[in-house]
Amino acid sequence: MEDANEAQASSSGGTLPLLAAADLQDHLMTASNDLDRLQTLLSDACDTLMQRFHGASEHIRTLRSHPHTLEDDDAVFNDVMQNLGGAVTALQFQDMASQLINHTHKRLRSCVDRLAREAFADDEDGMAAAEEVPLRPNPVTQAEMDVGSIELF
Repeated sequence: MEDANEAQASSSGGTLPLLAAADLQDHLMTASNDLDRLQTLLSDACDTLMQRFHGASEHIRTLRSHPHTLEDDDAVFNDVMQNLGGAVTALQFQDMASQLINHTHKRLRSCVDRLAREAFADDEDGMAAAEEVPLRPNPVTQAEMDVGSIELF
């Protein structure tokens, strides 16, 4: 049975592996495009968080300019600070997610380039340049983030 498959592949000029390589290349590019869209969504979320962060800061300035009782001030300021801490944590998440997306995008691009170089013959311009695979397997090592353990990027 294997001999029949090999004979069929060789009689068709090896088009089956080329079709499979082209199909895999298309899937890798689709995944890369999906990562680009995810990056855009994260960027939009980051912009919204920054707007909220600045809005909360302005709210604090407004509260400080109006007289309140000490108990009211403490409760309001604690609530605002907790919300701001959450916003900073969310911004850190966006930064880490962006790093991971960029890293994965580079790995996918490298796979596409290597696949094209291996599966398809060089053209008149010579061998295609392939993007190198990133050396680090995982650029992001933080597993979780708590509001109390903020490290700014």
